[in-house]
Amino acid sequence: MNVEDLRIYALGLGADVEERFPFQKFNAARDVLAFYTHGHMFLFFDINHLEKVNLKAPPEEIETLKEQHPFIGKPYNCSAKYWIGVDATACPTPLLQSLVASSYSIVSSSH
Repeated sequence: MNVEDLRIYALGLGADVEERFPFQKFNAARDVLAFYTHGHMFLFFDINHLEKVNLKAPPEEIETLKEQHPFIGKPYNCSAKYWIGVDATACPTPLLQSLVASSYSIVSSSH
């Protein structure tokens, strides 16, 4: 999945989804695109490096996901208790879409 496909998929999850580049003050993170629902982040990644797409996952499923899929690991700069990092260049599109939809659901249902 490329950046634009991932972006379009995330925006299509709900009318409440917003995209922003929230880290403009930081040189190393200027290209990090984040997606929000109800003002809370559920997905973010550097548009130049899809090897680490960060999204929320059910805490009770995180270890299993990491064991089952070599392209799922620790998130970048987030709590590993609630977030995962996914290499979108290696993850099959249907699984990535499912993980993004789950992340959106987790965040939107809590608000």
